[in-house]
Amino acid sequence: MNWTAVQRILGLLLMMFSFTMLPPVIISLLYDDHSWLPFVEGFGLTLAAGVVCWLPVHGSRKDLRLRDGFLVVASFWAVLGTFGAAPLYFADMPSISFTNAVFESMSGLTTTGATILTGLDELPKSILYYRHQLQWLGGMGIIVLAVAVLPMLGIGGMQLYRAETPGPVKDTRLTPRITQTAKALWYVYVAFTVACAVSYKAAGMGWFDALCHAFSTVAIGGFSTHDLNMGYFENPAVELVAVVFMFAAGINFSLHFFAWRNISLRHYGRDPEFRAYVVMLIGLSVIVIAALFQFQTFDDPGHTFIKGLFQAVSIATTTGFTTANFAAWPAVIPVLLIFSSFIGGSAGSTAGGIKVIRWLLVYKQGMREIVRLVHPSAEIPVKLGNSIVPHRVVDSVWGFFSVYIIVFGVMLLAMMATGLDQVTAFSAVAATLNNLGPGLGDVASGFMSLSDAAKWIAITGMLLGRLEIFTLLVLITPTFWRH
Repeated sequence: MNWTAVQRILGLLLMMFSFTMLPPVIISLLYDDHSWLPFVEGFGLTLAAGVVCWLPVHGSRKDLRLRDGFLVVASFWAVLGTFGAAPLYFADMPSISFTNAVFESMSGLTTTGATILTGLDELPKSILYYRHQLQWLGGMGIIVLAVAVLPMLGIGGMQLYRAETPGPVKDTRLTPRITQTAKALWYVYVAFTVACAVSYKAAGMGWFDALCHAFSTVAIGGFSTHDLNMGYFENPAVELVAVVFMFAAGINFSLHFFAWRNISLRHYGRDPEFRAYVVMLIGLSVIVIAALFQFQTFDDPGHTFIKGLFQAVSIATTTGFTTANFAAWPAVIPVLLIFSSFIGGSAGSTAGGIKVIRWLLVYKQGMREIVRLVHPSAEIPVKLGNSIVPHRVVDSVWGFFSVYIIVFGVMLLAMMATGLDQVTAFSAVAATLNNLGPGLGDVASGFMSLSDAAKWIAITGMLLGRLEIFTLLVLITPTFWRH
């Protein structure tokens, strides 16, 4: 293990992250909300910690290996979530504990969208902006941004990129050089953010709300500047804009990159994961809308259609925006929506969940085993489109599912041990491990009522979900530390 290289990179990344606490200072001064000091204090603390970490080893030029990359990514997300909580902890409004500050910060950075805050409408604009900025930065990953910058400082980035990028296939590059890949992803990400903000503004939002909600929409985050979330606006145009960009953000960003570079949409239809993603969203939306009509939940048909479509896309993509209290909807709808978050979005997107590609591979593997019962001697490969999926990838998917189920079960028991009922505990684990946000039961409107122990379990779940479990769990295996 190259400890000096790991320490040097962590120091550099912390110093870089400290500067993200300065834009809220500008927001505070613009809106005169008298809340700029906590961000200055947070900036100073984070910058000082980064300098202390970097200075003793700044002359080290050792190569970063894959194993070091896992340690950097896992350590940095944990450290970043802690230091990101500094402005929230130092602020007079809201006045929250250290545990709550770390929870809110980690929820933002992992794009989970769960919150312990109430009275959002009265909070300073700078605090509101900072929460959404955390989600936006976490959406594509601070590490991917660092991959585009660190090579200029003499540090290779492929090891970090492989450890950070979500999904079962991690070696696919959009461009020949990893730095160009990271920059390409960010260009697409920024373009989507600008388009989303302008669309929200055109739909009737003010510029501040439009920018903040664009951050959380493109990041599949779900934070809002209002307690009523998207329901505050009572605007079908806003909800339809959100549906479009939530859908787009749940697609593999490499497809968006190729569409931009080739000025063509044909490759979307040729991608098996995209087709499965569309079918899943359409099927879920039809069921939810039909159930709302069946139980006459809303009086107006148009209202019923938009509310059902919005909530189906929001929960299935793990965005977590709400326009109504879906936990109180009739019959099976709330549980069905929570279950849909287990699928999530596409690999290579900002969405959480297990990912569509893994579910698609499990389905194809299941179909292959059924055929084998009839033709036991047949050699039947698992295919995506016309391509045969290597056995190693299929095995890794099954391994992921196995570990996911074990982790989910352990976290569920731990949540229940803190005193939560089964529905609350189950949905709290689903909401955090899938980076979803809203849940059922006592966490339907937020996690503020949970004990500190339950919140730390939730924080762990957010990290596990954001790093897709293996990146974090690999650090506790003897094999990882064995020379």
